[in-house]
Amino acid sequence: MSRPVDPLTQYCEALSTPPSPLLQALERETHLKTLAPQMMSGHLQGQLLQLLCHLKQPKQALEIGTFTGYAALCMAAGLPEDGILHTIEANPELEYLIRKYIDQADLQEKISLHIGKAEEIIPEIEGNFDLVFLDAGKLDYPLFYDLVIDRLNSGGLIIADNVLWSGKVVQGLRDKDTQALHAFNQMIQDDSRVRNLILPIRDGLLIAQKK
Repeated sequence: MSRPVDPLTQYCEALSTPPSPLLQALERETHLKTLAPQMMSGHLQGQLLQLLCHLKQPKQALEIGTFTGYAALCMAAGLPEDGILHTIEANPELEYLIRKYIDQADLQEKISLHIGKAEEIIPEIEGNFDLVFLDAGKLDYPLFYDLVIDRLNSGGLIIADNVLWSGKVVQGLRDKDTQALHAFNQMIQDDSRVRNLILPIRDGLLIAQKK
């Protein structure tokens, strides 16, 4: 089931740069063909990721958790001419849909899609990163963070999605995902290597910049 859209979000979406027709088509197909379409980044978050890429101009970016590729298309659109996005998806059943829209967007040279386990794929990618977007298994966020933090260039960004977990992080709930995300947020807060900010956008975005 999709999240209800509140009037304030509707206002923000109406007065933000609209998604392209291709992104709108991907959103429709994601709702038709996946069981959890709410996992897709969507309009405002996609625009923010694209804006951050325009501002940061990452030569090499990494996304962990492609889903159907909405965020990947947004990020790739903001890359510099010589930039590349490596995006990793664990579910092979989604590959056909991701590649379909990468091809339609003509971003084959900008997006390198990897299917498999991030912990196995990341060490095989050469070079450092300027921007990393975490949007995969929440219990694995600390693992992913540890895999990339030493390969993040100074001034580089790590962006983590869903860190507020529908507000559950402040409700005293004890389920494992809520506890894991709170622990992750605290881990970043305690990491002297970064400066960090949590934004209440959609389901919560944590942005950490390496000093």
